[in-house]
Amino acid sequence: MEFKILIKKLNDTLSKKEEAIFDSWLNESDLHRVYFARMKNNYSKDIEDIDVEKAWKKLSTKLSDRNIKNSYWKYAVAAAIVLLISIPFLTRQLSSEKSLEHQIVTSNIQPGSNKAILTLEDGTQMPLEQDSKFSKGNMVVKGEKVSYNTPVKDANVAEIRYNYLTIPRGGQYFVELSDGTQVWLNSESKIKYPVRFIEGKPRNIELVYGEAYFDVSPSSKHKGATFNVLTKSQEITVLGTEFNVKAYEDENTIFSTLVEGKVAVTSEFGEKLLNPGQQCAINIENNSLTVKNVDVAYETSWRNGYFMFDKESLGHMMKTLSRWYDVEVLFENENNRDIVFSGILNRSDNIEELLNNIKKTGEMDFKIDDKKIIIK
Repeated sequence: MEFKILIKKLNDTLSKKEEAIFDSWLNESDLHRVYFARMKNNYSKDIEDIDVEKAWKKLSTKLSDRNIKNSYWKYAVAAAIVLLISIPFLTRQLSSEKSLEHQIVTSNIQPGSNKAILTLEDGTQMPLEQDSKFSKGNMVVKGEKVSYNTPVKDANVAEIRYNYLTIPRGGQYFVELSDGTQVWLNSESKIKYPVRFIEGKPRNIELVYGEAYFDVSPSSKHKGATFNVLTKSQEITVLGTEFNVKAYEDENTIFSTLVEGKVAVTSEFGEKLLNPGQQCAINIENNSLTVKNVDVAYETSWRNGYFMFDKESLGHMMKTLSRWYDVEVLFENENNRDIVFSGILNRSDNIEELLNNIKKTGEMDFKIDDKKIIIK
């Protein structure tokens, strides 16, 4: 279920086709009906009953003063506002949910935070944390971000020097490149980029592995210089746009999702030009390249502080969560990997809340041993 349909239902603006989709989803389970009823109740509360200012402040902080430029983000933000004042949501698709007693679990598993390892051109490694503050050359580190500027006197620099930013499991970080391009990095990711770009020359960076969201400074501001993102099996050529790239080392598929603008994805398996709302998937194991339409709110939800799953297998969900919470996940029953769920979760929530919601479906049980989660 796309969350924009839920928002449109609340505002009574569904088309006939969307109404049929909504009715089908609502009739699938009692949990769907209970969830939407609570969502509707919160959405229609008097303004005095809801601390909207607090909710918006919480969301806008995650958005980092981002401009909402298109319909995808409009619906994502609308849904998030409602969900901030609603309840955590996770459902088992097409099954009969069982009501189980809430299990209280305490552990030392914590959500991820802003942290990274910055490797300078001379090989020096510098740990970055939420309270890190210092400057070096054209680099400034302040809290959750590292930024670079290009002094006028260095505009014609001919030598390219590179820094690396490595995000560990349980981390995230933000970097603003010297051309103004903004990059958000997810857990277990690594990027290589120039300290300064050469004026008028192609701006090349490398996503060594992991996941990153790019808001690229347009070529028109840089004498037509294109912006290129390299991964282990593809190259993305950009003229000024926003997109997400996921290329983890332990996964066989590289996903490139376009939010705004245009990009050309090139690999040994072919070349595709993407339009907004499209995703290119390159499967290294099958030597294939495919393009499909997706809901970008789901694909880029991590960027705004959420996990959004749409009919995802439990195995895939737990792999995603294990990176953010820096935990090991073991399945005692391998068949449980294929159970399908949908839902939305705040990345600041404790993982026990998610596990207890899954447990309530009656499909599985779990236990926590230090930083190891065992799915029974």
